[in-house]
Amino acid sequence: MKEKKKKTDHLLALIREGRPMTSGEQLRLTVALSIPAIVTQLSAIVMQYIDAAMVGSLGANASASIGLVSTTTWLFWGLCAAASTGFSVQVAHRIGAGDWDCARSILRRSVPSTFAFSALLAAIGVSVSGALPQWLGGDSAIRSDASLYFLIFSLFLPILQMNFLAAGMLRCSGNMRIPSIAGVLMCILDVVFNFFLIFPSRELSVGGLTLSIPGAGLGVQGAALGTGLAESVAAAITLWYLFTRSSGLKIKAWRKSPSLPTPPIVRNSIRISLPMGLEHVVICGAQIMTTVIVAPLGIPAIAANSFAITAESLCYMPGYGIADAATTLVGQSLGAGRRRLTRRFAYITVFMGMAVMGIMGVVMYIFAPQIIGTMTPVEEIRRLGIMALRIEAFAEPMFAAAIISYGVFVGAANTLVPSLMNFFSIWAVRISLAAWLAPTMGLKGVWVAMCAELCFRGIIFLIRLRGKQWMKI
Repeated sequence: MKEKKKKTDHLLALIREGRPMTSGEQLRLTVALSIPAIVTQLSAIVMQYIDAAMVGSLGANASASIGLVSTTTWLFWGLCAAASTGFSVQVAHRIGAGDWDCARSILRRSVPSTFAFSALLAAIGVSVSGALPQWLGGDSAIRSDASLYFLIFSLFLPILQMNFLAAGMLRCSGNMRIPSIAGVLMCILDVVFNFFLIFPSRELSVGGLTLSIPGAGLGVQGAALGTGLAESVAAAITLWYLFTRSSGLKIKAWRKSPSLPTPPIVRNSIRISLPMGLEHVVICGAQIMTTVIVAPLGIPAIAANSFAITAESLCYMPGYGIADAATTLVGQSLGAGRRRLTRRFAYITVFMGMAVMGIMGVVMYIFAPQIIGTMTPVEEIRRLGIMALRIEAFAEPMFAAAIISYGVFVGAANTLVPSLMNFFSIWAVRISLAAWLAPTMGLKGVWVAMCAELCFRGIIFLIRLRGKQWMKI
């Protein structure tokens, strides 16, 4: 492990020092940064998968209550991610330029700024949690559980924000390993906490021996609480490592660095984060609108839509992992003033992601019955979920193109135009098609619209990637 870390650090140093890199070295560095980032992303979605599967065993209503508010939780989650990215991308640029003093100063300013932002989000989430399920058109049978789930999620937002910030700073400095380890541990702890919090006390027979298993029996609320506790442990690990062990960013090194004025750092962060945040609001608003379109189709359709989205995430999370690596590589290369190398890393990461997600799409199509079958025993929900996954499998390569190209543009601090592209694609193509097809085709029409939109989005992002405007910091 230490030997691999040394090789990765050596390759990153080649970028900062302006030394030549062979195509093999570029590919090895991309893979070295991508694999831990993929593990981190997969662990996050596996945690959602675990929640869905464990709650799914409680019945369709429990599943639908989480599915109803899932798009809103993603909205708040994305806003926290955008806030941390605004600072971490600046750190990547300064590290690429070899200016560690400035990088440390940006980190110092990021902690109070992002914490205050997440506390405000938490307050908003708590205040709307009671009325949210009704606003989304949820059935009265699932409103109470959906409300409590979102309330607990909102209370943990500041912890989630600190985890995002610490992990983002480590990744942009080239350390993908610690966020990956923390993510895997979070996934394991989520299973443990859910096991005791979701289900009531029960007896388990093992080899003729009967064991009494304690349980809180909190159901849907137990799933939210288990996830929050697991996130808390992960945040503690990443923060501890960032502030005490990270060679260039730890607190001991802060005293050696001059303190830069706060306003320019925050302004730059807002310039990067605001388009990302607005874009996420728009996209999640579209997802919420999709939920509103799906809601009249009935509880089985709501649950199947939620399960299919969670299951599909297993395919596209590798894309987000490679996008994280692309952000680091592009950010440090541009910070070092190496534009040709920047373009090389952009192409390597995008085409690698398209290949990986294309393979994942084939796997998803073949094993759709098994994937959905582990999440719910209800036959109607399974049938609808399988249908949705097999439609979406065809869009995975182009979805990868959009995801990773966006990661490239974020690394270049070029977020406004890509955000507008996402806005246009999702509202002009997906929502209009879904609203048109759902009344006649049901849930199938919603997923056909999603597949068409993702293919369109991938094409327009590839077109922009070929240009040069995105490299102008």
